[in-house]
Amino acid sequence: MRAAIASAGNDHRLGANEAPPAIMSVFLGDMLTDILDQLQAGRSTRTRKGGSMDLGASTLPQIPRHASDRNRTSPFAFTGNKFEFRAVGSTAAIAWPTTVLNTIIAESLDAMADDLEKRAGANPTKAKLESAVRAMLKATVKTHRRVCFDGDGYSGEWHDEAASRGLANLRSTAEALPALKSKSAKNLFSKQHVLSGRELEARFEILAEQYATMIGIEARTLVAMTRTQILPAALRHQAQLADVCATTEAAGMECGGTSEELRETIERVAGLRGAVAELERAEAASPDAPERALRHARERIVPAIEAVRSHADALERSMPDDLWPLPTYADLILP
Repeated sequence: MRAAIASAGNDHRLGANEAPPAIMSVFLGDMLTDILDQLQAGRSTRTRKGGSMDLGASTLPQIPRHASDRNRTSPFAFTGNKFEFRAVGSTAAIAWPTTVLNTIIAESLDAMADDLEKRAGANPTKAKLESAVRAMLKATVKTHRRVCFDGDGYSGEWHDEAASRGLANLRSTAEALPALKSKSAKNLFSKQHVLSGRELEARFEILAEQYATMIGIEARTLVAMTRTQILPAALRHQAQLADVCATTEAAGMECGGTSEELRETIERVAGLRGAVAELERAEAASPDAPERALRHARERIVPAIEAVRSHADALERSMPDDLWPLPTYADLILP
């Protein structure tokens, strides 16, 4: 499921604001969680009711409240009458995630049917069939309960708990996509007659190439913006500070604060130049093979992009608005 929604853009989104984290888990809500508790105990005999909403005003009518909830930090959430796979990126086509999800469901139903037939035997009585269903559901819940989580998916505690449960936290596309080449994935898709092993490998290669290409475009764009806009503006700021220092000192006055600001600006400009040069070297060294390019993009180009961004942010915070050539964070937030 994580590999199905992996992309360069979604790597930025997962775990931010209302987007779920990269850890794949299922939110069930109080009602379904209670049913799972009963199934794990061996028998389901009740359904939790939702009750009414308390709006704090006695003159308003009673409004029914659903027994479930909507957890916006869960990648796969039950929202009252349906499940939502909320980790899919907003620009992604839903065909591939839907294919992966339906293949997983088909395999799960197939495995449960085989288990049930084995437990019930040939020509089972109604009582034996019911007993087999309860035993199968109890075993299934016990085996897979670790993927269920109803709490805050953004919390550090959940990340630690997920690791203790054995759940993967694949934060990047480069970490997630290799799952498509795994033996278990090939067996799954070939068994359900969805994709052959070679077709799955081809899809991995295409997605890896798309990721590396997108990161390369971002790198070259950042280099162009930095060299043609940010560095020239920073040098103008540096020149203005140098003029102030020279004029002040020529008048026989000390220029301590401005001199320190000039020194810091020179260091920031030098740092930005070095970071841009490293980014150019990293982008130029990108290999042609999709899998190697995938790893290179994540392990070398993305950190180089982040380094350039860090130096540029430091300059943005210290430069006058009339010299900064791009929209500032304040410009983006405020009308």
